Amino acid sequence: MSPQTAFALPATVNGAERLDTSFAGTGKTQVYFSGSLSSMANDVAIDPLGRLLVAAKVGTPGGHRFGLARLLTDGSADLAFGIQGSISGQFALGFEAMAGKVRVLADGNILVAGLHYENAHRTLPALAMFDQQGCPVQGFGDNGRCVVRLPGNLSRGARDAWLPPGVPGAEACDVCVQDDGRILLLANHHFELADHVGMLIRLNADGSLDSSFNGRGFVMVRHLLMNTCLSSLMVQRDGRILVSGSINVPEEGLLARYHPDGQLDDSFAVDGFMTFKAREHSAQVCKIVQHKNGDLHCFGSSRDPMHCLSLKLHSNGRPDIHCNGGQPKLLGVGRSNCYWTAAETQPDGRVLTVGATVGGVEADLIFARYLPSGQPDRSFAKGIGWFRTRLSHGPHTATSLAIQADGCIVIGGYSLDGNCRAVVARYQC
Repeated sequence: MSPQTAFALPATVNGAERLDTSFAGTGKTQVYFSGSLSSMANDVAIDPLGRLLVAAKVGTPGGHRFGLARLLTDGSADLAFGIQGSISGQFALGFEAMAGKVRVLADGNILVAGLHYENAHRTLPALAMFDQQGCPVQGFGDNGRCVVRLPGNLSRGARDAWLPPGVPGAEACDVCVQDDGRILLLANHHFELADHVGMLIRLNADGSLDSSFNGRGFVMVRHLLMNTCLSSLMVQRDGRILVSGSINVPEEGLLARYHPDGQLDDSFAVDGFMTFKAREHSAQVCKIVQHKNGDLHCFGSSRDPMHCLSLKLHSNGRPDIHCNGGQPKLLGVGRSNCYWTAAETQPDGRVLTVGATVGGVEADLIFARYLPSGQPDRSFAKGIGWFRTRLSHGPHTATSLAIQADGCIVIGGYSLDGNCRAVVARYQC
């Protein structure tokens, strides 16, 4: 059975029709990092006071650094945080760094996950923890920062600089914090150019390796001895751990599930793994959300051509045949390549997802909303279920999404007008 594919060119929605102009006066704002030449927002999170935390890759005269900024609820820089509202630096002495994810912890501390670049070609997963003022938390790692090194260099990855920034697969980074404070994160290890494997790692709350997880602190994720790359992870409400990404060349979408102790959950799909293709197209998963009934909704992209992809699964990892016949659903936006980057579940169970088109001046943001059934929500975007929009005359890319308590949608990403600049925008609920 072939996947259902939608190809459409709805009228581009003017951002001013949807942007919340009470935010930064126009609905959008650039995020400034002191001394930066460029910046790209990779993730956005909301703290208990409604302030926005932005994780970024920041270009400086000395190379790339990780960046963390905090905005007040009105979109202005929180000058009480860090240095004039932001922090940038390295996880350790070395070549460069980037921040990919930010999480607000139960105690109010802020966890940043990213990559430490050993050199122009090799990466290591890295973390930094800050208090609410932007000061390093001394009880975490080495002066609040931690580079994760596994035995046998298994956490060392290859820098993936050839893909356009923001496209899934480039410098993958994800982190989840369990209720007990232990930290799960991903890495992709390259034994050699054509031989790579995903790593699922767990740390204690202080940044040390948790040896109780799979007996050594990490799991090597590999299916049928095929090349495996991980893009995202999620902790289910029952504590089991889902990872996603792709296997093989050409790529097939991949999901795998593990018990809280790191053992493979062989009750999930087929012996713990679920893989799929979008008909003749390659596929990759970049985000999974869980519905209230336990069902799973995957988002990502196909390849050759690159289209937005979604797939609804039951909690046991089997495709939901009542949604598109159990096949991936593809969305093509005119002649542009496009992909989903992030998704979040609203309180009513509907799922918001955000992504971007690819291609120079044609790079726009894409929004969609799906029903809990997995079908597009036709009450959204004037009956279409999705829309594309541009924040200004230059190209923009959306990398992240957060939903405020009042239902307003916050997206993070970057605009390209000469140099890349980190951007945060807020849309009306």
